[in-house]
Amino acid sequence: MAVASPSRGHSHRPTAAHSVVLVCLYLNIWTCTSGECVASDTNSSEESPWQPYLLKISKALREYKPCTQANCSCHRRCSGVEHFILEIISGLPDMEMVINVRDYPQVTSWMPLQPIFSFSKTSEYKDIMYPAWTFWEGGPALWPLYPTGIGRWDIMRKDLKIAAEKWPWEKKKAIAFFRGSRTSPERDPLILLSRGEPSLIDAAYTKNQAWKSEKDTLGRPPAEEVSLVDHCKFKYLFNFRGVAASFRLKHLFLCNSLVFHVGDEWLEFFYPQLHPWVHYIPVTHDLTDVRKLLDFVKENDAAAQEIKNRGHQFVTEHLRMEDVSCYWKTLLLEYAKLLTYVPTWRKDYHEILSPAQSKSEL
Repeated sequence: MAVASPSRGHSHRPTAAHSVVLVCLYLNIWTCTSGECVASDTNSSEESPWQPYLLKISKALREYKPCTQANCSCHRRCSGVEHFILEIISGLPDMEMVINVRDYPQVTSWMPLQPIFSFSKTSEYKDIMYPAWTFWEGGPALWPLYPTGIGRWDIMRKDLKIAAEKWPWEKKKAIAFFRGSRTSPERDPLILLSRGEPSLIDAAYTKNQAWKSEKDTLGRPPAEEVSLVDHCKFKYLFNFRGVAASFRLKHLFLCNSLVFHVGDEWLEFFYPQLHPWVHYIPVTHDLTDVRKLLDFVKENDAAAQEIKNRGHQFVTEHLRMEDVSCYWKTLLLEYAKLLTYVPTWRKDYHEILSPAQSKSEL
């Protein structure tokens, strides 16, 4: 059995018509059940200045359909992909595919449709989303905390569970928190607001590989990196996109803190199952609503806790390692159904063996 990528000159590939179906695969993996949801806030009088936000929460909950546990929920980069494929390869038919392990998607809306797998995209791209390599390895290196990458998702889940239990809601610091590099000026307003009101927000820029001077950290020395487990000390955690979707988001939910997610343009495969006002607080790109949103969650603590509980529960129950493997298998089986030819072995293919197979051949 061979799972490989065709060379540029290989003429056989799924037809464009079939590729259109593939683009939508990520929307159909989870099966959800309907349920009636009601926002349980204690500050719901018509005179309340927070009524618009409370109504958004109520509306989001009425429209939200929670996932069922019975169905599949929801160099190092290559190794992270290979791990999951080798784990399920005995249950796959022969197939060929192109898997992109760069940050950016490849198939823009104006290009001819092509079945290319990428970990993240926006609505302007037609790539097929797959679970990122970072669930196993190859995540962003953060020196000195994570010099070889953030690390395996199953291990981080255990570490963050311990940290969340150590820092229950009533012990967390009641301020917003963010640490990250300046991959985009989109983050600047939060950093500047923090400098003006440090009692409201603790946000600062750290170094990245491209850092050359304090200009790259908005005129200040770079801050020290803060481990993901130490994020759990804070009630309100901000998430921004990076070059593409941020690998940070899923970790923040496991702190059992309230996540403020900025923008909704960049997606990973599980994002469509996360809903604003149900699992997180949505923030506009320009961050003009940040102060009001922070005032809202502080004045409506019960509603804030319910949102953070739902976000934490979703990632805990529907983004386990077995869910990631299940998604990979379902995705590739559906993709294989659309192949219009029988793949054959090519001389330029390089066989990838699992660690167990490699040891058995020594």
